[in-house]
This record gives sequence, structure tokens and C-alpha cells, in this order.
Amino acid sequence: MNAPHASGYASTYARWRADPDGFWREAARAIEWIRPPQTVFDASAGPYGRWFPDATCNTCFNALDRHVRDGRGGQAALIHDSPVTATKASFTYAQLLDEVSTLAAVLVDLGVGKGDRVIVYMPMIPEAAFAMLACARIGAVHSVVFGGFAAKELATRIDDARPKLIMTATCGVEPTRIVEYKPLLDSAIEMAGHKPDSCLVLQRPQADASMHATRDRNWRALVAAARANGRRADCVAVAATDPLYVLYTSGTTGRPKGVVRDNGGHMVALAWTMDNLYGVKPGEVMFTASDVGWVVGHSYIVYGPLLQGATTVLYEGKPVGTPDPGAFWRVIAEHRAVVMFTAPTAFRAIRKEDPQATLLAGHDLSHFRALFLAGERADPDTLKWAEAVLKVPVIDHWWQTETGYCIAGNPMGLELLPVKHGSPSVPLPGFGVECLDEGGKPVPAGTMGAIVLRLPLPPGALPTLWQDDSRFREAYLTAFPGYYNTSDAGYIDEDGYIFIMGRTDDIINVAGHRLSTGGMEEVLASHPAVAECAVVGIRDALKGEQPCGFVVLKSGVDLGPEQVERELVALVRDRIGPVAAFKLALTVARLPKTRSGKILRATMKKIADGEEYAMPATIEDPTVLGEIGVALKGRGIG
Repeated sequence: MNAPHASGYASTYARWRADPDGFWREAARAIEWIRPPQTVFDASAGPYGRWFPDATCNTCFNALDRHVRDGRGGQAALIHDSPVTATKASFTYAQLLDEVSTLAAVLVDLGVGKGDRVIVYMPMIPEAAFAMLACARIGAVHSVVFGGFAAKELATRIDDARPKLIMTATCGVEPTRIVEYKPLLDSAIEMAGHKPDSCLVLQRPQADASMHATRDRNWRALVAAARANGRRADCVAVAATDPLYVLYTSGTTGRPKGVVRDNGGHMVALAWTMDNLYGVKPGEVMFTASDVGWVVGHSYIVYGPLLQGATTVLYEGKPVGTPDPGAFWRVIAEHRAVVMFTAPTAFRAIRKEDPQATLLAGHDLSHFRALFLAGERADPDTLKWAEAVLKVPVIDHWWQTETGYCIAGNPMGLELLPVKHGSPSVPLPGFGVECLDEGGKPVPAGTMGAIVLRLPLPPGALPTLWQDDSRFREAYLTAFPGYYNTSDAGYIDEDGYIFIMGRTDDIINVAGHRLSTGGMEEVLASHPAVAECAVVGIRDALKGEQPCGFVVLKSGVDLGPEQVERELVALVRDRIGPVAAFKLALTVARLPKTRSGKILRATMKKIADGEEYAMPATIEDPTVLGEIGVALKGRGIG
């Protein structure tokens, strides 16, 4: 499955520029089609066009069946490593195919067919991956909702996706508590206008759940019965343009946006990145420390590694606390992962708890080739720390739920380019990245602006939102005609390296000067006492906005918080200048984050400005917001 004619980055990107159709036609050869594409791109279909419009395929076949047929049946496909339950399990490709085809038969027996939606509300256990692949096998459209998501948020997704079936487990297991899913699910179904025909419930030993007499079905019992009867579902042919999944992302209106991922383009794009970006070969191990509820989990826990014939690690644990900040080192060493992919916040947490990386000692990482970071901006200080500790390339790369994979990154599989700390490097083939001013005109190199992508988007990116083309156009295509608006702000330097400095909303206006909060965070993070930080613009009667920096200190710091705060104010003044008007640094115990590790800057800003705010649905610990409010009130703010 290695990319044909692989060469250096510049020539590969130029080849795509010169002949996009030819480039993607060649990449599509890595996929086994039922009916191969004759047409690569149809510009007349959908809001901006559709890829491989006349092809048919099956994603599950490409992820499992063909590998078993071609001799990989005995190779490990999926490793489940769960420090929170003190269990481990490994499934070969043949075993995974058996699990998935048997579960798919259960779905068929429950009336699920091609085009039906299935919500998957699951913790990080093998059955979550089985569920996704079983849906793909029979042409059903899965919509994974992060396990333990609030009932109201789950209800809105039920009403939008209108699933025939919901697949769930009785609980998720956290380091300090059991999160019971079934009461949340029952409450969500009660709130929702749409009612699923049935729910398939996996009873975990950590929590039993009562079963609804007419709706709920016992997962293990039905799978056991199907296996005893020799029931296995075959792969169903779907159009390349048929949806594989819908993944909801928060919308500005409060109504979630259902990002659609098609079957054909998704496979082509992910297979290309496994070779050319991550450099993971068939048979090698990839460890992605995310959750199947997020896009990273879809792309690089489940689909990408399996399409490549690699081995994937599904980890039910945390970067710290399960049992300590050496957890990732153990997993990499024990399972011999060649690359790891996680969020920058995970490494900030590890660094905060073990700044000298003493827990790395004794773990053999000689086989480990690279660490990839994404999900939020990776500050240069964290990158440098990880490089020094791991002694391998640490690659920040930038992508979105909507794109499904990397927009810009250092393409290690093609060639490792020079690293510029603070930049996710260069655009991948398929992505024409530009930086525009508010009027839609290109800005000079090094000048801050809106980062946009020239249409059409490449295979694998969203073709639209679920049953809402008009909202898709309005949200992404109208601000800059001819472009997809990423809503990210930053600049492109003279070498073509992209610097993402924050969401467009994170560019603050201080006395008429447009300043990047990301640039200020970079300065704060460089202070040796700072573990992590966030800068938000808060309302100021004189200047419009003023920056406020929230900082979390590393463990064992000798300096007092007041001294650190004074030094931080001086540091920003020195590095950015008086124009930043940076006068307020606040030491806090922790920052409010989503369960995927993103800092909730917009909510922090509302607290500072004294505005009403809704509790973010994805927040990891709601009590942190109260702590932020107390810290601000201590300075007379909010």
C-alpha cells in the first residue's frame, strides 16, 4: 500500500497542484473498489463538488476482510490497554473480522440497513470500534457521541440524526469514579422527539443497568446467539459518496453541526496520510491517545491504521493518574508503538507533574520514531520539552473535525522538513492554504489574517453538513467566496510555513491594534515556572479589550505566584512590547477544559466580562469555572 512514486515534499505538492485529478486517481489505487472510479471529481455535485462520484466500495472490507484474505489474519489489529480496569486484550485481524461481522449480523436482525443511522454512545473499549466497523460493513451511518455526554446534548443529536438504533455500554470508567451511561441515555431518549427502535446495551462488570422492557436488548446475549447460529453479515456495496459517519461538532447557534464523512474519499485520504504523513507501515503499531468520540479517534484509532494493515492501540486511561505521568511511556514501550498521536494538553499535564521526565527511565523507546500533536495550538515550549525528553521529532500538525485529517503538517513519510517551533509546517497535498484580510485579499508573508482553504476541499474533507447544505454554505463558504473559512487566524511566513495563532475569535482588539492571544500564550509558556496557560481578551472601557493571562504553575516551583505574575507581565512587555497592554497575569490551580483537552477560552472570557454563559456540554470538570470566577473576583473582575 506504499504510495507510488513517493518523492520529496515539494515535488509531491507540486504534482498535486499541477494535476489534482491525476494525483487523487493515483492515490485511489491504494483502495480496493467494488466499482473503481471513472470520474475523480464532479464539480457540479454538492455545495462545492464530490469525489469519486461513480465508484462503489465498502470501508469495512478495506479495513478488515482484504487483510485477512491477503495473509494478515494472524497479525494484531487492535490492542485494548485499560489501566482504569487493569485489563488488556488483543485482537488479530481474523478475530476482529469475526467480532465485527457477527455484530453486524445482530444489527441486521434488529432491522438496521443501508443508510440507517446508528448512534454509538460508548467508552474506550473494543466494542466501540466493533460498533463503528459493523455499521460500515452493512452501509449504516454511525454517529459516535462521546461516552458520558450530557443527556440534553445527546438528545439534540438523537433528534438530528434520527437513529434506528443506539449502541451503548452501562458505564465508563474514570480514575476516580464510574460514569453510568444508561440513566443519561434513558433521559436523553425521554427528552428527544425521535425515539429509536431499540438500544443495544453492553453490560460492563463495573455497573449493571436496568433494561427497558420493549426497547433495550442485551448486547452480549444477542452476539452469543448470532455466533452460535453461525450468523455473519457480508459487506454491503455503497456509493463512494454515501456517508460513512456523521460526527457532531458544536455550533455557534447551540444546535450541533453534523459533519458528514463519505466512504470513498475518506479511505483514499487516510490511506495516503498513513504512508506519507505518519510513515506507519503495514504491521507496525500506532498509538493514538484520543477518544473514539472525537474525529482523531475516528481517523487514527479506528480507520487509518486498519486501512493500512497496521496495529492500533485503543487506550482507556489518562496521560497522568493512571497510574502516573509515565503512563504513555509504558504503552509506547510495551506495545512497541512507532508513532504516537495525542493532544498538546496531555504533554503539558505530563510536564507539570514530572518536569524532569524521571518516569521515562526504564522504558525502552528505541523503536519509537515520532510524536504527533494536534487538537489545539502546541506552544513551542512544550514542543521543545518533548523533543528534549523523547529525542525524536515532535510534529505539531493542524486539522479540524471538518477536514477529518491533517491540513498542514511535517510530512515525515515523504521527508522530514526543518522544524519551526510554533508552526504545524506546510500544507498537505489537497489543501491550498491562503491568508486573507477581512476584505478577502491576500496579505503579505508574516502578516496576520484569516487562514482559508481554496475550494474544492480534498477527498476526506466534509462534503456538507448532515441534511443541511444551506447551513454548510453559510457556516463555511460565504465569508470568503471560493474558499472554505477555517475560522482560524494566523500567518504564512516567507518559506510557506503556516502559523495558527488561534481562532478568529481569539484575535483581540487592544486600542485599535489586532493582537494574537496565541502569541502572548507563547511568551507566557516560555517562563520556566509555567506548566500551561491561556490568554483571553476581557472587556476594557478605555482600550476596548485588554489581555488577561491565566497560568498554571509546574509542580515544585520555588517562586511565589505573585513573583511569577510580575515576571510574566515584564516578559510579555519585553517580547511583544507595550502595545500588548499586558498587565494582568492570574495564577490558577487548573484551567477549564473539554474532555478532549481544549481550553474553554470563550467561557473564561464570558466569566471575566460578567456575562451569562451556558455550561459547555463537553466540559471535563464544571467546578473549574467557579475557581476561575473566584480568581477573577480576587482582582475585582467579573
